[in-house]
Amino acid sequence: MSIIDEFRSGNFSLYGQWCGLISIVLLIIFGIFGFTPLWSIIGWVIAFLLVFIEIPLCLKCCPTSAKFDNFLIKFQNSYFRAVAYLVFAILMWVAVGRGHTWRFLPALFLTAAVASYGIAALRHQTPASSTITGGTGVSTIV
Repeated sequence: MSIIDEFRSGNFSLYGQWCGLISIVLLIIFGIFGFTPLWSIIGWVIAFLLVFIEIPLCLKCCPTSAKFDNFLIKFQNSYFRAVAYLVFAILMWVAVGRGHTWRFLPALFLTAAVASYGIAALRHQTPASSTITGGTGVSTIV
């Protein structure tokens, strides 16, 4: 399946994953260019966690501990992902409210991921991840 087929699938967990991937890039970029010690480090920690949550290929390639793997297994559920993204989005909106306006885009995409994962959870959609990131795509669920 191609990426276009994935977007046409109507699976909101895929939309949430793509919002998460965009927010990873934005958190890293704005953490570098708009460096403030506290908010940049918080953004990088969020981005680090999201890399392992959203890119299944990283879990296969990077050596991780059993404790970290067990922690990440909790995020296979759309409800848990929505809650995690909500916490991350709130942190970034607090940064925006404290005058760090360049964090607006990461906060916006994190909020979009909350909405996407929330809709996926409410619709009881099967979690899927894009084939581009090493996931199964929608071929197994469509």
